[in-house]
Amino acid sequence: MRDVRAPGEALVAGESARFVDQQAALADRLPLAAAILALTTLVLLFALTGSVVLPVKALLMNVLTLSAAFGLLVLVFQDGRFEDALGYVSQGGIESTQPLVLLAIAFGLSTDYAVFLLTRIKEEHDRGAGTEDAVAFGLARTGRVVTAAALLFAVAIGAFATSEIIFIKQVGLGTAAAVLIDATIVRALLVPALMKLLGDWNWWAPRPLRRLHKRFGWREDGAGRAAPA
Repeated sequence: MRDVRAPGEALVAGESARFVDQQAALADRLPLAAAILALTTLVLLFALTGSVVLPVKALLMNVLTLSAAFGLLVLVFQDGRFEDALGYVSQGGIESTQPLVLLAIAFGLSTDYAVFLLTRIKEEHDRGAGTEDAVAFGLARTGRVVTAAALLFAVAIGAFATSEIIFIKQVGLGTAAAVLIDATIVRALLVPALMKLLGDWNWWAPRPLRRLHKRFGWREDGAGRAAPA
């Protein structure tokens, strides 16, 4: 209707018009939001690790986690599976705002778990350990904490799946699935395996960025510069 020319000013209202406006607004802002989120993650993880490879790897692992969670939501709510068990009627799709909500919550938690693991790995690597030993140390130090935190959060947020409001139900199931996938398959299996395969390339950065990190990067002692010998 908005494409039809009117002799004067004409406005279109109603649920359909609001839905179209909402979809257009989401499509316009989502790329910018994703770009800001990715850039911020890359910069902060570089400040933590001094590596270009590790932040990119963490970002890719987060995307993998989100893809699995979105796939599960489509499998259940869009395709109409487990309707009786979850107590809902499929609408043939997921809520249009669901990707933004899941992106914000799951991406933040995945990055949080990545920081836990990478901090301990880098700590051991800076002490002179090889990459494989540093990864084993990081998993040993953070594995129980990350797993326990993920389980507790998954139980808490998973309770939303019992809601009669389908949006809340999708938030509960999608977020719980993302957290569990990230803490088990991604963080405990894929990340260590990939770091072992990459070896010393995990810590690679161009020389100008290495100098920048040496001057401004974060250290365990809280100083921006390396402690004097």
